[in-house]
Amino acid sequence: MTQIDADAPVLVTGASGYVASWIVKDLLEQGRTVRATVRDPDKASGLEHLHELSAAHPGKLTLHAADLLADGSFTVGMEGCQLVIHTASPFLVGKVKDPQEQLIRPALEGTRNVLASVDATPSVRRVVLTSSVAAIYGDNVEMRGRGPFTDQDWNTTSSETHQQYSYSKTVAERAAWEIAGKQDRWDLVTIHPGLVLGPSLTTASKSGSMTTMRHFVDFSLTFGAPGLTLGVVDVRDVAQAHVRAGDTPEATGRYIVNADTLSLLQIGRILRSAFGPRPSFPLFQAPKKVIELAAPAAGLTREFVKRNIGRPLAFDSSRTVRELGVAFRPARDSVVEHYQQMIDDGLAKGRARG
Repeated sequence: MTQIDADAPVLVTGASGYVASWIVKDLLEQGRTVRATVRDPDKASGLEHLHELSAAHPGKLTLHAADLLADGSFTVGMEGCQLVIHTASPFLVGKVKDPQEQLIRPALEGTRNVLASVDATPSVRRVVLTSSVAAIYGDNVEMRGRGPFTDQDWNTTSSETHQQYSYSKTVAERAAWEIAGKQDRWDLVTIHPGLVLGPSLTTASKSGSMTTMRHFVDFSLTFGAPGLTLGVVDVRDVAQAHVRAGDTPEATGRYIVNADTLSLLQIGRILRSAFGPRPSFPLFQAPKKVIELAAPAAGLTREFVKRNIGRPLAFDSSRTVRELGVAFRPARDSVVEHYQQMIDDGLAKGRARG
C-alpha cells in the first residue's frame, strides 16, 4: 500500500489540458497544493482558467515550464511531491504522414522523460498515468467470441501501419510499466478512459472528443452515420478517477474508466432529443459497404472499416467503481453537456430544449 501525504504538493503534467484542468480543480477543492506543468507559463492566452483557479485558491497553485521532449524539464516542479499525475501527451493536428516521428517517438520519449524525473526525485511515491482504452484493445472485432474488455487485456494488434495512435498509447504504457518494474520506491497506476465528453474549463484545450463531436456539426453524418461504437465517459469522472487512484493506498494496476458504449447513431439520437432536429444529426446508419467505399476519402482505411464498423464493443469498469468509488454519470448527460458547451463556445448553433 502507498500512503500519500495530503499536505505534500501534487504535480500534474499537461495541466492546461481538457482532463488535467478538472484534475487540478478537484485537487484544489480538496485543499491540496498543486504544481501544474505547462509548456509556457507566460503565454498570453490559453491559461486563463488556471489563473482563475489560482486566484480562487491563493497560494495553492503554481505553474511550471516543462516540455515532454526536454530532458529533465519536469524535475524542478516535481521536487517535494509524493504524487505525480501524468496526463501530458503530444497532440497531433491533421493527418499522420510519419507515424514514427509524429506519434510513436514523442509518446515514448515523453513517458520516459517524465519517469526519469520521477526516478531522480526521492520524494515521489506514486505515479498515476493517463493511458487509454486504446492500450486495452486495437479493434472492435477483437471482442468476437468473448466478453467485455477488462484491465487485464492489452492491445496486441495495432502497429505503425494500422491504428497508429492506439499503437503509440500502447508502447508508451508498456514502457512505463517496464520502468516502474525496475525499482521499488514508487508505484504506477494507469487510467484508461474511452471517448471523454462533458464540459471543458477552457476553450483553448484540444482533445480527441472534439474530433468526434465535430461530425455532428459539419454535416458529415447527414446521409448516414458509420456503424461505429465507442466507449464514452464524462471528463469529470475521468478526473476523479485520477485523483482517487492517487489517494487510495490499495490502488494498483490498470483501471478502465468508461460509463457506457454508444454508436454514432445513438449519439445523434441523444442530440436530436435534447436539441431538436437538425440536418447535422444523423437519422440512420449508413450501410457498411458504402462506408468501405468512401473510407479513403474520409481518411479511413478499409481495414479499419472491416475490423470496427458494425462491430459491438463493451468494457468492464467494475474494478474502478469498486476500488476507486467512481460513480459514473450517465453517458447521455455527458453528450448533451458537451454539445451545449459547443453552442456556448460558438462552435455550434442552437440551444437545448426546455
